[in-house]
Amino acid sequence: MSSLTELSRSLNGARVLVTGGASGMGRATARVFASEGARVAVTDRDGDGAGQVAMEIRDAGFQAQSWTLDVSDAAAIEAVTAEVAEAFGGLDILINNAGVSGFTAISSLADDYEATWHTSLSILLTAQQRLVRAALPHLRGSHHPRIVNIASTEALGATAENSAYAAAKAGVTGLTRALAVELGKEGITVNCICPGPIDTDMTARIADEHKAIFARRRTALRRYGAPEEVAHMTVSLCLPAASYLTGAVIPVDGGLMARNA
Repeated sequence: MSSLTELSRSLNGARVLVTGGASGMGRATARVFASEGARVAVTDRDGDGAGQVAMEIRDAGFQAQSWTLDVSDAAAIEAVTAEVAEAFGGLDILINNAGVSGFTAISSLADDYEATWHTSLSILLTAQQRLVRAALPHLRGSHHPRIVNIASTEALGATAENSAYAAAKAGVTGLTRALAVELGKEGITVNCICPGPIDTDMTARIADEHKAIFARRRTALRRYGAPEEVAHMTVSLCLPAASYLTGAVIPVDGGLMARNA
């Protein structure tokens, strides 16, 4: 009997660049990709943190290297992406994960709000299109090129005093769909994940009791998610077999967006 499918679910040897890889979802994503046999470039503006994650991966018997990368620096994006592609002999997968958060009310002092707006758009949205542009020449040489952009459920339903972040994340969903249409003819898939409440450094300042109350009231699963739960969805979108999925915006949110009350 012939095989039902010839599409591969193996990422062995895939060459992956992850931004914001020093902690949280980026760290988990780098580790999960590596455990699947991929060669991972762990990048972060915290170069020491990225190096630590790469060392953890190598100590576990897998493959990873680290680079310092501040995604608000356009020249650094070009340089580091080229260095990763040269070191790995190409690039198959780009994970746009680097992030920043900061609540500022629209009625705040103009300078405060403008600073939050500029930082949010620069790191959360502008950097993603710059990374795609830098990676494209290398992705075009891949047999299964994949781009995954990390947004947020804030792009789908916002929180007060978080308008700069929400606007940037909504921009990521629009960018994802537009690039999926533009790059589809080349076989490059572009998808987006919208994490909900996840236990990361960004949410560490929230008291555990308040997290528990929020999760019981707002999520179907009644809990916060773990970074690894987002990472596994990210990896799934990058399988060679995930070749007919593009332009998708996928909440990984414990049922947050599904629940009315």
